[in-house]
Amino acid sequence: MKKNIVVAMLICSALLIATAGAVEYGRDAKLILPKNYREWVFLSSGIGMTYLASSKPTTSPNFENVFVNPEAYQAFGRTGTWPDKTILILEIRASAVKVSINKDGRVQTSLVAIEAHVKDTSHGGWAFYNFGNGGQQEGTLLPKSADCYSCHQQNGAVDTTFVQFYPTLSDIAKARGTFTEASVETKNSGATPKR
Repeated sequence: MKKNIVVAMLICSALLIATAGAVEYGRDAKLILPKNYREWVFLSSGIGMTYLASSKPTTSPNFENVFVNPEAYQAFGRTGTWPDKTILILEIRASAVKVSINKDGRVQTSLVAIEAHVKDTSHGGWAFYNFGNGGQQEGTLLPKSADCYSCHQQNGAVDTTFVQFYPTLSDIAKARGTFTEASVETKNSGATPKR
């Protein structure tokens, strides 16, 4: 009897761990923002990144933090590509200078926006969701005509994702033969991807 209870508890624990980063949808197939995404694997942070050739430098650039669900990160480490149910969260934060004791350089401040890039074959493959300024708990699916789809398709180093900006993963993808050099060639040629 005690053995059955222990086995049941282990199974329940395993299920909780396995579904912790699961893709969840709400009304109208809107993506539910994972509550614990800040506890996921942190991939990278950029500042002031833009993909438009006409963009001008800004005096107050945003930080872009990228998180991925742990299951997808572990699978990427083994295969060099993203498994089904991968969720990449882009958290955009404002920046400021001369905050507290900081005399130079930038620090992250208020939340500006949250977006998600999700691989879910049961919903048509890779898709982008917008959570507005982070106050929304359900993300709106961006239409396939949005520029982010074509930009990621043309410039993503691995499986429509910008692994070229994630130093911990680009070496894995290169070693596994899944890294697309075209994504680097665009940067080196001076051409600027459209967004």
